[in-house]
Amino acid sequence: MVRPLRFALLAALTAIPGLAAPAMAQTPPASIGQQYIPAPWWMRDPVIASIGHVRVELEANRAGFSATFRTVDRSVAEASRKAADQVRALSRTLTAYGVDKVRVETSLTTQPLYDQYRDENGVLRDNTRADRIERYEAQATVSLTVRDMAVLERVYATVVAAQPAAIARVWFSLEPDNTARYNLAAAAMRDARTRAEAAARNAGATLGSVRVIDPTGRACQTDVLAGWPSYGSGASLPTTVDGIVVSGSRMNRAEMAMAPPPPPPASGQAPSEDAIEAARLALQPPLQVLTDQACVVYGLS
Repeated sequence: MVRPLRFALLAALTAIPGLAAPAMAQTPPASIGQQYIPAPWWMRDPVIASIGHVRVELEANRAGFSATFRTVDRSVAEASRKAADQVRALSRTLTAYGVDKVRVETSLTTQPLYDQYRDENGVLRDNTRADRIERYEAQATVSLTVRDMAVLERVYATVVAAQPAAIARVWFSLEPDNTARYNLAAAAMRDARTRAEAAARNAGATLGSVRVIDPTGRACQTDVLAGWPSYGSGASLPTTVDGIVVSGSRMNRAEMAMAPPPPPPASGQAPSEDAIEAARLALQPPLQVLTDQACVVYGLS
């Protein structure tokens, strides 16, 4: 009697809606272009959806470049040794700043230089055979990432004074810290309320309580009139804000000029102070743009 009772209970549970199968993901309440569509729950009463959109310009707080030193010798070991000797003292000088200010990466590569000949058309070609190698070229590359803009000019001048065979262009970037991101997000929320208050006042209404807060801004992009859930980008211009702090990004030229030099290397031939000062150039970090947005839905009365 236990077996039929179990089957009867299973059949009764299966007949109950929602228990016959695992719960499925909810489908959208309407498709794009549908004539009649349900509005979100927060639109049952008069509301205003406001997007706070802010932007700020901050100085870049990261910079970097690379320099290459080349040597040629008949022995691959000797060519590598000479190239390493060229960057050894320079690397010690740069690492003396500390990894919190300057990060240094050094790499060494070699390539053979073959005997050359001219073909029947007079074109100069390499005789790429193992027994036709005349010399070896070694390249030592120093790649730098500067995390403190106060020492950028001196670091760059130090590398130039070392007389590399090639030096790359300086690049800049902005890496905002958590405080900057929080301040920008808070400014976006305040901007959303400012826009909502102005819109309600100009329409002759009074701003009510908050219905929805969406830090991503997506909730305010729901276009109910066109057929929810279609989305479109906001057309409002961002509000420029001040007071967003990024660690190490705001400093005047006087502070950059007064940056203390690192201690001298223990040994080796590093560029002299006169050579460094002669190679010093102005490197002003460019301004970078940060933006953020937030959506807040208010009731109206």
